[in-house]
Amino acid sequence: MSREKNNVCIVVLGDIGRSPRMQYHALSLGEKGHKVDIVGYGETEPMGPIKASPSVFYHYMCPVPQVPLKLLNYAFKTVFQALNLLFLLCTIRRPQVLLVQNPPAIPSLGVCWLFCRIVRAKLIIDWHNYAHTIMALNLSKGHKLVKITEKVEAFFGIRADACFCVTKAMKKDLWDRWNVQATVLYDKPPEIFRKISLKEKHDFLMKLGEKYPEILSNDGSTRFTVSKQGEVALKPDRPGLLVSSTSWTEDEDFSILFSALQNYEDHYTSHKLPDLICFITGKGHSKQFYCDKIKNQQWQHVTVITPWLEPSEYPKIIASADLGVSLHTSSSGLDLPMKVVDMFGCCLPVLAHDFKCLNELAVHGENSYSFSTAEELSEQLLSWFRQFPNNQEQKLIESKFKKELETFQTLRWKENWDQVAYSAFE
Repeated sequence: MSREKNNVCIVVLGDIGRSPRMQYHALSLGEKGHKVDIVGYGETEPMGPIKASPSVFYHYMCPVPQVPLKLLNYAFKTVFQALNLLFLLCTIRRPQVLLVQNPPAIPSLGVCWLFCRIVRAKLIIDWHNYAHTIMALNLSKGHKLVKITEKVEAFFGIRADACFCVTKAMKKDLWDRWNVQATVLYDKPPEIFRKISLKEKHDFLMKLGEKYPEILSNDGSTRFTVSKQGEVALKPDRPGLLVSSTSWTEDEDFSILFSALQNYEDHYTSHKLPDLICFITGKGHSKQFYCDKIKNQQWQHVTVITPWLEPSEYPKIIASADLGVSLHTSSSGLDLPMKVVDMFGCCLPVLAHDFKCLNELAVHGENSYSFSTAEELSEQLLSWFRQFPNNQEQKLIESKFKKELETFQTLRWKENWDQVAYSAFE
């Protein structure tokens, strides 16, 4: 007889639609026959497979009303979220296992721990980063709220029944700092992030051009591809296509890319560069500031498009690009940018901002280039696109990177999750 499957609850104290790793957990559990309830916010739509799965159910938390005073607003938000989360947990099917994402830590860790003790469920924490280091970006390391949050993470981290984390460096830090034992579950791309054919690229860009006509040409095709008698070819005088994804927050400094793009514009003629079209996806509080700044520059050869793409479109824009850029720096220095994982899944070479443990994913000169300053990023952009697409030396480097990325693609999310994570939910 087959063993009865556990009910699993997944808690995301954030937008479910912008929490891909937790959605991947849910899909993997659903495929194994578990009933999965996801609790979180519904600011954006979950990915298609989540909505289509008969085993995955999502439950939306109420938006938090705003209170004028900052400190009072933080206290009110904490109490409101705690009560809202506890209410939802008490109304869904009783779970045998509860998986909670960290960060944020407050109030999710405390509420989930208390709920698990009451219903005798297993508590698993998935450490994506540290809540207190993210908070310190806006406050300071010595701020009382930062210290309280750090104590909360330590207190409940050691009391969890199991933990996952995203890097070996974080695994070591959790143990050295708080005696928390964690299993490294690397982010791996699901099958949706893959290379696409030239025809798929052309069809996608044609459709995308209905919303963003900047990528279409006067000949009725795209600026990158042309279709004649059913045969698709790349245009020899096509622009370069750069893609990046940013949360427009302090740990992803867009000013670095802005400076590099300005330098690209300035050296367009002297370095024999192509026009450059940049798709910068994501949402965040500083987005409008930089969009206005770019508009005021009135660049002639650099075009920046800042869309919010549907989950089905995002993998295709990555697979259509010539180069990716990651600005992620990590508040703790211990997590890795999922956007780079996605780009590697599509076999897209990446320029990635360097930080403490980046080499667990992106190795400079082997499968990517890393940079620390706007000047370094600028030099890499100029070198990559010089005499594009006819620079033979650059083509050799690109071929080397893609060979390494094909090796990376041999282990996808499903197989990795089966090997590393599934036993914790049984």
